[in-house]
Amino acid sequence: MTPSHTNLATGIPSSKVKYSRLSSTDDGYIDLQFKKSPPKISYKAIALATVLFLIGTFLIIIGSLLLAAYISKGEAGRAVPVLIIGNLVFLPGFDHLCIAYYASKGYQGYSYDDDIPDFDD
Repeated sequence: MTPSHTNLATGIPSSKVKYSRLSSTDDGYIDLQFKKSPPKISYKAIALATVLFLIGTFLIIIGSLLLAAYISKGEAGRAVPVLIIGNLVFLPGFDHLCIAYYASKGYQGYSYDDDIPDFDD
C-alpha cells in the first residue's frame, strides 16, 4: 500500500488534484507581468526638498541683506557664513524639486523611482 500524498498548501490529497495540459501556443507569459506599475511618489522626500528649498532661500536672502548692510551696519562678516550655509541647503532642495516637477510632467529621463529617494521604511 502506497502512502497518499497531500498538497501542503491546500490540504487536498494529490489524487484529487486535476491537472490540465497547457496549450501549445502558450509561452508561459501573461501580459500583466510586463505592465509597468504606477510610480510610487515619495511625499516625505518632496516635503523635505521643499523645506530645504525654503530654508535655503530664506538664508540666502538674509545673507544678501547682511552683506549689503541693509539689516545692520558693520555686520558684513556674518554674511559669508550665512550665504554659504544658505547655498548648501538651497541647492539639494532646488534640485529635488526640479526632478519632482519634471517627473510629474512625464519628461523623458526623470522618474520618482530612480531619482528621488524613498524614506518609507
